[in-house]
Amino acid sequence: MTDLYTKSGRLLQRVDNHLFSRAGRYLGRVVNQKVFDPDGRYCGTLVGDRVVYRTIDSAAIVAASLEVAHTATARANIKGSPIWGIEPPFGD
Repeated sequence: MTDLYTKSGRLLQRVDNHLFSRAGRYLGRVVNQKVFDPDGRYCGTLVGDRVVYRTIDSAAIVAASLEVAHTATARANIKGSPIWGIEPPFGD
């Protein structure tokens, strides 16, 4: 399991190529450094340990995916980052 963060510093959990919220909710999967929601729509791009939404990448789509929930974590969020892009549309 790898910890990733959104642009604003919210914690995300990566297990293989699946992405989960801090609460363990399935958010989508990672394909070629891009994150796609369960319906296959683009949600963000991996930039180091951050996931940011970039409109330049937003035309990408993949097949839908399904995964069970993952264990929640108590690890803390971190400080936001000034990297290019906006906060991805993940709920928690």
